[in-house]
Amino acid sequence: MEKTIDETAQGSKLAIEPKLENTKKLFIESYGCAMNFSDSEIVASILSKEGYNTTQVLEEADLVLVNTCSIRDKAEQTVRKRLEKYNAVKRINPKMKVGVLGCMAERLKSKFLEEEKIVDLVVGPDAYKDLPNLISEVNEGRSAVNVILSKDETYGDISPVRLNTNGVTAFVSITRGCDNMCTFCVVPFTRGRERSRDPQSILEEISDLWNKGFKEVTLLGQNVDSYLWYGGGLKKDFTKATDLQKATAVDFAVLLDLCAKAYPKMRIRFSTSNPQDMSLDVIRSMAKHQNICNHVHLPVQSGSNRILKEMNRQHTREEYIELINNIKAILPNCTISQDIICGFPTETEEDHQDTLSLMDVVKYSFGYMYAYSERPGTMAERKLEDDVPFETKKRRLAEVVEQQRAHGLIRTEEFLNQTVEVLIEKESKKSASEWSGRSAQNTVAVFPKEDYKIGNFVNVKINSCTSATLIGEAIGLSENN
Repeated sequence: MEKTIDETAQGSKLAIEPKLENTKKLFIESYGCAMNFSDSEIVASILSKEGYNTTQVLEEADLVLVNTCSIRDKAEQTVRKRLEKYNAVKRINPKMKVGVLGCMAERLKSKFLEEEKIVDLVVGPDAYKDLPNLISEVNEGRSAVNVILSKDETYGDISPVRLNTNGVTAFVSITRGCDNMCTFCVVPFTRGRERSRDPQSILEEISDLWNKGFKEVTLLGQNVDSYLWYGGGLKKDFTKATDLQKATAVDFAVLLDLCAKAYPKMRIRFSTSNPQDMSLDVIRSMAKHQNICNHVHLPVQSGSNRILKEMNRQHTREEYIELINNIKAILPNCTISQDIICGFPTETEEDHQDTLSLMDVVKYSFGYMYAYSERPGTMAERKLEDDVPFETKKRRLAEVVEQQRAHGLIRTEEFLNQTVEVLIEKESKKSASEWSGRSAQNTVAVFPKEDYKIGNFVNVKINSCTSATLIGEAIGLSENN
């Protein structure tokens, strides 16, 4: 189902199997992007060694942490409402400590302590290793803040615990930060410059997941196509690398190849890509390996060249369409999904129609669509007036969402009467008698449970569909089990 302006921040309360020797309880809640959920697993791993077991019961927690998102104002307001809930619990249990993690923490820093009196500690995305020290300060009666951004891949040596897991799918972080200074985006300010993780540590993490029975990993980064490992350091410093470092450098296409070869039975996905950075070598790596899923999330943001320039997106409409055509030529069965912002400053009706017409050209399988939300500190906030009326944003968003639903149905109908391989992930939300999973094209499929179980790869014949879901019947286990 497409995400709209009202669905920008979905929280998840996370818990893992307790260690008997741990006596303190941690309640951790995450909002925003997949990277935040991955980071929460790192936080839980760090604090597990400090005597904390996670709990899903807020009222019994000694420490409450909320991992926050700043990408839209809606997400920040959701977090502030959750802090009101924490405050109500803290009045009953005054010994409970409350901390804010993630992008809001980085954006607001010590100001958060003034705005939200309930908050005891504020910790940015690169400072989680310092949590034990910060918690000690809080326990001694002092508030604590650490929002220093790192120049290195901060958590490559930490094995994340898998929170709220189905035991089947997992995130593996490969990069942090972003160098693409899109005028609407806070990520470069809240997560810092791009830096990549040692490929060996990535392979070791995937190996650990495989040995634990996981069947699928998603390689994560704000911009995975910028992945570049040459022995350490920021991507922007690559020009200073030695000849040997340059000759042995690993880019994203090579990393995909390494992962797919090393674990041929492990399904591999990745997110998120940027049109200006995606090379066709990445698509060729996908085409070489059956276990790399045929899906690319390729945010376009707007179909108008003028708005793309205002956004500081380093691609044109024509270049984007050319990339899509090249992807389809190499991987005909590849599904494409999008991010689109409606009502960016100065957007005219003609610009909006350009976006709708681009959608007609591509016919995305699904997407994430939002009304523009001005973010403090961004170039757009400093240089551009938020001049599109809210009602106009809402109307344009509704038109984009409606068009996406129509295109989504066209794309799901392409699977009718076909057999697709589905990895069972969970019980269907709508029926306890059905399983739900995803195809290699990242399309959700549901089918009767029969004797199959979570973690099975099942061949499913598709009999009907909605704009977002395939509906079928299992005809047997696939050869990938």
